[in-house]
Amino acid sequence: MTAFPFIGLVGDIGGTNARFALISGDGQPLAHPLTLPTSGFADLGEALQAYVQQVGVPVPAQACIAIANPIDGDWLRMTNTAWAFSIEATRRRVGLQSLRMLNDWEAMALAAPTFSPVELLSLGGGESVSDAPRGLLGAGTGLGVSSLVRARSGEWVPIAGEGGHVTLSPGNAREADILRVLWQRWPHVSAERVISGMGLENLYTALADLSGQPLPPLGAAEISQRALAGQDALCQEAVETMCVLLGRVAGNLALTLGARGGIYLGGGVLGHLRAYLPRSGFRAAFEDKGRFAAFLSRIPTWMIEAEQPALRGAAMGLGVRVSG
Repeated sequence: MTAFPFIGLVGDIGGTNARFALISGDGQPLAHPLTLPTSGFADLGEALQAYVQQVGVPVPAQACIAIANPIDGDWLRMTNTAWAFSIEATRRRVGLQSLRMLNDWEAMALAAPTFSPVELLSLGGGESVSDAPRGLLGAGTGLGVSSLVRARSGEWVPIAGEGGHVTLSPGNAREADILRVLWQRWPHVSAERVISGMGLENLYTALADLSGQPLPPLGAAEISQRALAGQDALCQEAVETMCVLLGRVAGNLALTLGARGGIYLGGGVLGHLRAYLPRSGFRAAFEDKGRFAAFLSRIPTWMIEAEQPALRGAAMGLGVRVSG
């Protein structure tokens, strides 16, 4: 009888998609990747059971799942979908010996050391200092932030947080004007309010208000499309402003961490701006920190272009380094 080759199951759960795969050992690629609609299932347990049934394999002994949600105790209630579940009850229900849950950007942090140069698009800066802290930001439905530090043992330790909700700080008069408009809607304007899919829409609306133009609301995808096609000056300013504000927030993170190992950027919103971000004001804003501009000029920044990075990070959560 052939032994069951898979030592673990990994997942990446967001508000729209639930991605799963199996892992068989170090250096091996992810096996049986499958994407399921999050809305098609009542909770994680139901989605996991559907996955193993569809790929036709027994339940592995262990699983590590990255999820777009803070991890605080056994009970999880997701903020961007209706899922709510107990981690321990899910483990028992599915038949796993162990189930580890990670914040999705905590998983991305674990994946960072596995990225090869061809999986990263350079956005400027110097060389990475190998053992220095690293920071990560991801603009999608929201703004994910995490970091990675190296312990004395040599092990990389991910640090999850809610850095997307830090207070937005303008860097010039135009940004201050935008902030004043946004304050009319929210008493606290976080970085996520302007650096995300909804953030791009908020910027466009604020700029339209400042221009005095009665413009119809646009979704993030259409704003990006019009901006990249050069069809709409207001859309172009919204995209450019988001890139600049991303640079300011990323620079703050780099200073806070002393992230001489580098700053990694990802998320679906930035993926649509791959061709634009390198020529935007992102890097200039990243370095625009007065007396510490020279310090930041040496810190590399990259856009993550790796396939399934959160699943790779979840595999690292089980101690397995899969191939890209």
